[in-house]
Amino acid sequence: MTASTSSISRRTFVSALSASAVVGAPAFAQSGNITLKWANNIPATHPSTIRIKEAADAIRLETGGKVDIQIFPNNQLGGDTDMLSQVRNGAIDIFPLSGLILQTLVPLAGINGLAFAFKDYATVWSAMDGDLGAYIRAAIAKVNLHSFDKILDNGFRNITTSTKPIVTAEDLRGFKIRVPVSPLWTSMFKAFGASPTGINFSEVYSALQTKVVEGQENPLAIIDIAKLYEVQKFCSMTGHMWDGQWILANGRRWAGLPADVQAVINKHVTSGVLKQRDDIRRLNNGLEAQLKAKGLAFNTPEVKSFRDALSKAGFYAEWRGKFGDEAMSKLEKYSGKLV
Repeated sequence: MTASTSSISRRTFVSALSASAVVGAPAFAQSGNITLKWANNIPATHPSTIRIKEAADAIRLETGGKVDIQIFPNNQLGGDTDMLSQVRNGAIDIFPLSGLILQTLVPLAGINGLAFAFKDYATVWSAMDGDLGAYIRAAIAKVNLHSFDKILDNGFRNITTSTKPIVTAEDLRGFKIRVPVSPLWTSMFKAFGASPTGINFSEVYSALQTKVVEGQENPLAIIDIAKLYEVQKFCSMTGHMWDGQWILANGRRWAGLPADVQAVINKHVTSGVLKQRDDIRRLNNGLEAQLKAKGLAFNTPEVKSFRDALSKAGFYAEWRGKFGDEAMSKLEKYSGKLV
């Protein structure tokens, strides 16, 4: 073999080796830079935002800066309805949203909010990380949104009041309570005989302060962050509803990402969500004592009177008709029969 032939052979070998390395390289190494917008309605100091920012940093590091997820917290890019529209049209790439608000687009997404469906977090995560969650994600996919495998924790909701503790369902009869603008919330409190009023969260404090309503319901973390203890005297640990936030991505944008990029994003988002859930758990464990120190009086009602009142009013029958037997059977695998 001549020196010239040997040189050509070496060049051919090196060229082939380089091509082989490219073929075997992760997709994000082959693609151009990818920038994704992640928007939410959550303060920058909330565990949901902190953990997702950490995930974005880890994704950026693992991809060598090729994938940059930019975080826009605290309604910077609009309110929930507006941001949902933006994620659908591609102006926002990723957006976490309560299933009870997503219900306006995907009716099934509100099913986890049925009153007293979940007795504890073990039941919540079995359902939402299991068959019920998969069933809801399939419904979400039909409106061209990709939903990540794990849902963020928004917490169990409890009732606060300025006038009296809520001990039984009868205490809610005629009670003026603020609820989010959602058919499921309104339906539930009407079934209790209460007078629910849909009020945007930004107006809740003033509505309580001026006695437009006597009470409201939210997870303890929100009661604390919004300083509702300043205008409420009692907190009844009804735990009447659990809600979480689905992490939604624009379907077309997600499908267009290389598989390796999807895998890296999935890995770190899942890790971030699991850490967020643990953060909320630890936060909730200390919040009751903190809120007591700030003046709230706590009581833990017996759930039976509330469920009996809902059953008698036909609440569960109404929503079984709306969600359908198949969906309800998926929920009742975890909740037990809701009648």
